[in-house]
Amino acid sequence: MFNELDPILNSPVRLAVMSILLTVKHAQFNDLLKETQTTQGNLSHQLKKLQEAGYVQIQKTFKNNYPLTIIHISETGKKAFEVYVENIKTYLHLNENNT
Repeated sequence: MFNELDPILNSPVRLAVMSILLTVKHAQFNDLLKETQTTQGNLSHQLKKLQEAGYVQIQKTFKNNYPLTIIHISETGKKAFEVYVENIKTYLHLNENNT
């Protein structure tokens, strides 16, 4: 039986952001911008979606009088990502029970 894929994570940019945050725990906006190779506007929009879902926390501050945005993955986000990966494995028949 196939579970529905999380529509929040079923976006390439949002999935990339979550993948990155899972390995580094937090990242600056400009680092995510570079890694995802998207536009500032699109990244901002995708981060807002992740924040609204409770998957990330966004901290806005200043460093040397310049705005600094730091994004953290939440426990909810970690769990949602794990479930998403397990569901993808099911679709690809990669789960141990399905082989």
